[in-house]
Amino acid sequence: MNRFLAIVEREMRKFFRSPVLMIMSMMLPIVQLIILGHAYGGHIQGARVAVVDHDGGPQAVKVREAFDSVAANIATFTTINYDNETQAKEDVRTGKVDAAVIIPAQYSRRVYAQDAPSIGLVVDNSDQIMSGSIESEMQSLVDALNQPVIEDRVVKNIALEIVELYPYVEYMKYLLAGSIGLAMYISVMIGGGMLYIDDKARGVHEGYLVTPISKLELVMGLNAAGAIKAVLAGISLTVIGSLMAGLGVIFRPGADLNLLLLILGTSLAFNGMMFLMMVRVDDPLVPRAMFGVLNTLLFFPSGAISPVSAFPKWLRVIAIIDPFTYAIHGFKAILLKDGGFVAIRGDLLFLFAFGIGTLLIATPLFKRTL
Repeated sequence: MNRFLAIVEREMRKFFRSPVLMIMSMMLPIVQLIILGHAYGGHIQGARVAVVDHDGGPQAVKVREAFDSVAANIATFTTINYDNETQAKEDVRTGKVDAAVIIPAQYSRRVYAQDAPSIGLVVDNSDQIMSGSIESEMQSLVDALNQPVIEDRVVKNIALEIVELYPYVEYMKYLLAGSIGLAMYISVMIGGGMLYIDDKARGVHEGYLVTPISKLELVMGLNAAGAIKAVLAGISLTVIGSLMAGLGVIFRPGADLNLLLLILGTSLAFNGMMFLMMVRVDDPLVPRAMFGVLNTLLFFPSGAISPVSAFPKWLRVIAIIDPFTYAIHGFKAILLKDGGFVAIRGDLLFLFAFGIGTLLIATPLFKRTL
């Protein structure tokens, strides 16, 4: 046990003596959380919509008043008056405005005559997020304009009443789980994989073996040190990210225990995965080249950015065997839903089984390389 702890102590001393490694393993996920958390997932505001009114009648005025209400309240878009329909469409195409509303001639007369009145909407659908938000807002306005002044005694339309289980979840909160997993992954790759290959290339591992330290103690010591580094990164990002996102769940002892179990399981899975991939590698440049590829291959299919159900089938296969998927699902279940142990027990089972399994496979491969 003393020899095992000596390896862990040596690895941790080397880690803490390199503050750049600690900072780099933390800065990227924090910057990503701040930038992406505020850049995506929010409500569109300040879009510019051109309005071409060929009618000028009382019903057209009602439409324009509805636009003014949107601009004054939720501010999804503001309107700009145009006299020329062709120019409005050209400005949409060139990006000067984000959409154009065309109120046709005789619109008010057709409303009163119930003669299928319509309003035109020209959108730049090359930007699906912007066009989708404007289309959704315009559809809401049209539905409101279609409501009769005096409701029928007999309800003819079907109404959908939406019940949201949780308060509005900002994208920064949604992204937090992925940022925690990414911080632990970076800690394992930089503080574990890259340092492991550097030590191996310099002959440090062979130097261990001239001491009473056995090969099993060496393997377990290296992996324990790597897991500790990942746990420290996970705890730090969980606390810092939760405070930044305004999540108070970290102040609940039961949730903290579940989060700690997830961090331990994730660190074991990531470290085992890293050790299995690096155990036969000798070139120090290989882990640096693999870093970006693995980040893309493991992080994005995990559901950290968008739901797994939106992926094609071949990408879902990667998500099923990806430890990132289970780590992020577990963190979301606790941080966003406060789901308790029942919500994460499947994730914990996979993470611990994956970590132990990869270590059992990697250990004999490590022995054969010495």
